[in-house]
Amino acid sequence: MSQQPSVLYLKLKERHSNLIDAVEALSKAARASGPLDDKTVHLIQLGAAAAIHSKGSVCSHAARALDSGATPEEIRHAIIVLTSTIGFPTIAAALSWVEELFEKRV
Repeated sequence: MSQQPSVLYLKLKERHSNLIDAVEALSKAARASGPLDDKTVHLIQLGAAAAIHSKGSVCSHAARALDSGATPEEIRHAIIVLTSTIGFPTIAAALSWVEELFEKRV
């Protein structure tokens, strides 16, 4: 089950198509520039999204990680290992967001 872009993202793409096309091309080039597989890339991006308190990005990268073969346990662990780096309140919030995602995808 593929994650659909958010309404906000679609509006940005409609209003600023050149910018979003460039962002998407940069993302594709970054993923292709090294040996990491898609699952690992999305778990890394999930961690970064949690660190900046971005619920939309956390949910997006968690969904993409699932689509790339990650298990819910791997996603939870990718967040939990950040506890000493970004703090318990931040990882608790990120965990609550991924749990909401898991419940919606059942």
